[in-house]
Amino acid sequence: MTKQILSTPNAPAAIGTYSQGVRVCNTVYLSGQIGLDPQSMVLKEGIEAQIDQVFLNLGAVANAAGTGLNSTVKLNVYLTDLGHFAKVNEIMVKYFDQPYPARAAVGVKELPRGALVEMDAILHIDAS
Repeated sequence: MTKQILSTPNAPAAIGTYSQGVRVCNTVYLSGQIGLDPQSMVLKEGIEAQIDQVFLNLGAVANAAGTGLNSTVKLNVYLTDLGHFAKVNEIMVKYFDQPYPARAAVGVKELPRGALVEMDAILHIDAS
């Protein structure tokens, strides 16, 4: 079993002691992403822009693993205001095809850098 560390300049650089993602065999673990622009490392303004950027960041790391967001089997969403959950659903359909992955949504007190949303994911790559 080989562990491959994933890294791409198309997603924000890690701001702590973690990797953007890790692939082990056909499973990919994506670290939590907030709505940071990968070039400026500045947090996007507003919940919609942050949700979009989170999906773009997760997608960039998925691409570094040789796949895309539609390989997601489990998505975890962390929101500082669960009132924004409907907006996550609305925006998510732009990035995922049906059938959608399993998902959890959790309300949290705060997130790094004052972010309004963070997501992490587990992906499975078919061995075909």
